[in-house]
Amino acid sequence: MAVKMQELKLDIERIGTVSAILTQPDNARACYVLAHGAGTDMRHASMDKIAEGLAGRGIATLRFNFPYMEKRLGRPDQPAVAHAAIRAAVEEAARLCPGLKLVAGGKSFGGRMTSQAQSKAPLPDVKGLAFLGFPLHADKKPSTERAEHLVHVEIPMLFLQGTRDGLADLGLLKPVIAQLGPKATLHEVAGGDHSFAVLKKSGRTNEEALTEVLDTLAAWIDELA
Repeated sequence: MAVKMQELKLDIERIGTVSAILTQPDNARACYVLAHGAGTDMRHASMDKIAEGLAGRGIATLRFNFPYMEKRLGRPDQPAVAHAAIRAAVEEAARLCPGLKLVAGGKSFGGRMTSQAQSKAPLPDVKGLAFLGFPLHADKKPSTERAEHLVHVEIPMLFLQGTRDGLADLGLLKPVIAQLGPKATLHEVAGGDHSFAVLKKSGRTNEEALTEVLDTLAAWIDELA
């Protein structure tokens, strides 16, 4: 299987240009628009591993930088700016991967901004949203306000969550997901933290935990209509 990596520039209307990477296996059957977390960029080692792992499972990824990360500013963009970046990335993925099933989401902040964008106006042709650690609340500040917009998302959602995730108390997240009904699916990664890293005493490696995450994500994408 051949995998093509393409460096791109993404134009965000009235905001500017950011970098992007399309990773596309020659047998791709879907494309995942993968947004990075608040403290990392699209080239972070974890993003590389996700893109490579999904390519090996026949799923292309379009990664991109949010404008604040492109400019190396410390503070994440305002939601409206982040939403515009996500819309531009989704449009580019649809253009570059015609005929492929389109899903969107990403790690932490990137996933939450994607669901916010979807809740305000559906992302064109996106069949589902997948969250690689939904950040329900700040560390040690349990609350559910960040999930209130999810009731306005009408497409299927997959929540991949570590059971040790300090940004998502499962005691709070499970009722939120239950209220969303059959459109929302929770997959718990036993012993995983917010980045799915596991403790040595768990008896398995971080690579094994990531394999579980990517296998689950690929199977869920295949089941989408």
